[in-house]
Amino acid sequence: MEDIDKLIKDTLTEEEAKFYDTLEEQSVLGMIFGLFQGKNRWLLIMMNTMTVIFFGLFIYCLVQFFKVEATKELLKWGLGSIVFMLGVSMLKIFAWMQMDKNALLRELKRLELQVSSLAGKIS
Repeated sequence: MEDIDKLIKDTLTEEEAKFYDTLEEQSVLGMIFGLFQGKNRWLLIMMNTMTVIFFGLFIYCLVQFFKVEATKELLKWGLGSIVFMLGVSMLKIFAWMQMDKNALLRELKRLELQVSSLAGKIS
């Protein structure tokens, strides 16, 4: 794999080689911080804020659930905690899907760069 990368970098211009280096595989933290770059930055900030709020409401409902003794109150606080935890889960799944999308786009860019490098080498 390293030999292929070296071969590709040899056929690229200096500017293309710098771009190719930015497309390396990222760590999990790099992917998380990568969510807050680009056009949808405001959306991810808002969604993470809502995730924190939903988690706080989940904790509040859970505490209230263990404080009450009436069945009707137990159902109300239990259902509230389930709803807020589902909200947190859905928002987290969306964030993970965005991270996966960014990784796929990075790989597609690498592939495009490799194809253009190969096409330049052939002609």
